[in-house]
Amino acid sequence: MNKIIAIVGMPGSGKGTITDYLESKGYPKIYFGGMVYDEVEARGLDIVKDEKFVREDMRAKEGMAVMAKRAAIKADEYFAQGKKTVVFDGLYSWSEWTFLNEKYGSNLTTIAVFTDKNTRYERFAARNDGKRKYTVEDAARRDKEEIENIEKGGPIAAADYTLLNNDTPENLLQSLDNLLSGVL
Repeated sequence: MNKIIAIVGMPGSGKGTITDYLESKGYPKIYFGGMVYDEVEARGLDIVKDEKFVREDMRAKEGMAVMAKRAAIKADEYFAQGKKTVVFDGLYSWSEWTFLNEKYGSNLTTIAVFTDKNTRYERFAARNDGKRKYTVEDAARRDKEEIENIEKGGPIAAADYTLLNNDTPENLLQSLDNLLSGVL
C-alpha cells in the first residue's frame, strides 16, 4: 500500500527537520517550496525579489492546489518506481489538503508540527536557506500572509497527528520515531 506522509506547520516549526530526517531514512521527499524555487528559476527571475510573486502567480493561474497537484505527479512517479512511502514537506493550503485527501484518502497521513510562536520566530530568523535571510518581522508577516492568503490553518487543524517541538531537534525526532512506529 502506498503512503503519503505530509508534514504541516507554521514557518520555523520544524517541518524541514522532520522531512530531512525522513529523507535520510530513505523516504523520497517532495518539497513544496522547492517547486516555487524551480518555477522562479524557470522564469529567469530572482529568488529573493520574485519568490512571493511567482508563488502567488502560480496559485492564481493554476488554483490553490497547484503545489499538491504537482507533488502528486512526482509521488505517483515514485510509487511507479516501487517506493511505498513519500514525504511531503510543506503542504500549505486547505485546497492542497482537500485535493490530496480526495486523491489518496486513507493513504494520506498528515503530521502537524507545533512550536510556540516566539520559539518559531527565533528559529525562522536564524534560518539561512542559501537563498534568503529572514528577520523576526519577516516571520510575523509570513505567519499573517500564510494564514490569511493560503489557508494554512486548515491542514494544521485537520492533521491526523501533532508533534510538539519546543525542545531539541533530537527530542522532536524521537517523538516522530515513536509516532511512526505505529503509523508505518
